[in-house]
Amino acid sequence: MNTHRQPWGVSGPVEGSAPARTLDVRWIHGSPSAKHNTDPDIQVHAYDEHTFILRQNMAIDYEAPFLFLLFGETRAVLIDTGATASAEYFPLRRVIDEVVEEWLAAHPRDGYELLVLHTHPHGDHIAGDGQFTGRPDTKVVDAALDSAWDFFGFQDDPGSVARVDLGDRVLECLATPGHHEAAVTFFDPWTGFLLTGDTVYPGRLYVEDWPAFTRSLDRLIDFCADRPVTHVLGCHIEMTRQRGRDYPVRTTYQPDEPPLQMTTDQLRDIRAAIDIVGDRPGRHAFADFVICRDDAPGGD
Repeated sequence: MNTHRQPWGVSGPVEGSAPARTLDVRWIHGSPSAKHNTDPDIQVHAYDEHTFILRQNMAIDYEAPFLFLLFGETRAVLIDTGATASAEYFPLRRVIDEVVEEWLAAHPRDGYELLVLHTHPHGDHIAGDGQFTGRPDTKVVDAALDSAWDFFGFQDDPGSVARVDLGDRVLECLATPGHHEAAVTFFDPWTGFLLTGDTVYPGRLYVEDWPAFTRSLDRLIDFCADRPVTHVLGCHIEMTRQRGRDYPVRTTYQPDEPPLQMTTDQLRDIRAAIDIVGDRPGRHAFADFVICRDDAPGGD
């Protein structure tokens, strides 16, 4: 584990060049042992000059979640805060401050705000929230159902599409329960990213509410039919490149990972898998994902 404050690892363009919009990234994916870990605590990939994807080091937490930092004209949003509270071991606040400082140097303005939102309130997505306590011009929206739903306006109409305006960059937000009752999916028209949290990703899709999960997949498919979605991005990679095979839980070295990005066709694959699984509990492996029904007797 890297206990020293090493610089965040940037993958992307060389200094002074315009970032190319690419997800052809070699994500940090762990080490054979913590002793041999040389990865940065947080990898930062500049997708473009206003869009950053971060991944936590597996030596710090095996979940190795992905986080997303998006810049608008008047404020930025950080979606999720990772799996580790300690700023010593997981210096998220420092890294975010450095990226924001560099962005503001290129795009000067006063009173620039940071909004912190979440895909859902599981611990590996909210642990770093406390690092932003007291940060100037910062609002952290609690990920719990009542507070998140109040912020998005889903209490009165969970089927609505909420909009979060960053200043000439407006995110569309949907309630997508199933993995968790408070799960939210974000669509960013600037990049075409559909940010699905733990609802959809190349890994184990843990379902706590099967009917809600089914409705959420139907809604996402319908939503994408009217949007220029370029990539479906979840928060983890747990599959290998071998069809239908995932890494064991708590794996900290994943050298054979597939890409993070999925497609809208794979949303339809998951929906078809739902029909195949039917009422059967437990674990069901498919080519690009595994469905794990936690809601039914005998589920994982």
